[in-house]
Amino acid sequence: MPLETKLSKLKKLMTDGKHHEALRLAASWPRLGEHKETIQKGRAADTHPEFYRQIGQDPDALVAAGIAAIRERYGIA
Repeated sequence: MPLETKLSKLKKLMTDGKHHEALRLAASWPRLGEHKETIQKGRAADTHPEFYRQIGQDPDALVAAGIAAIRERYGIA
């Protein structure tokens, strides 16, 4: 039985449509490259949407951007 890696778990979450769980997982990783800020901000907006509304930002758009950044970073269709 193959060992499940963090990356394989992330890919499975994404393909299963569990984007919020995938965002939570990826945001905890230390090496996200140029996508780090977008993924972490997406996770923060997912966790605290009211705060982002209060500062004039759309939490849904930030979450969507974080998910898109995961797809781009890890080549997930």
